[in-house]
Amino acid sequence: MANMSLLFYLSVIMFMVGSLVFVSNRKHLLSTLLSLEYMVLSLFIFLFFYLNYMNYEGYFSMFFLTFSVCEGVLGLSILVSMIRTHGNDYFQSFSILQC
Repeated sequence: MANMSLLFYLSVIMFMVGSLVFVSNRKHLLSTLLSLEYMVLSLFIFLFFYLNYMNYEGYFSMFFLTFSVCEGVLGLSILVSMIRTHGNDYFQSFSILQC
């Protein structure tokens, strides 16, 4: 019981650290994508242990992993298209008004 609460607190701390890195001012798109994936991983850990604690099935965690992989692939495709069009992944190198 105490071990499960420790894992809950650990996943919440992981999420807070990931959100702190996400909201800090970063120059590269890749670092923000990595912090988002870290936050998704901490949410998965929290969801997995919560579902195990409540004796539910683990099918929802598989759906969550599937959607998080799709989100990661979408972020990487945006990164690749940005590098192809602008040459780098700096936020300062492109304007939001520019097509």
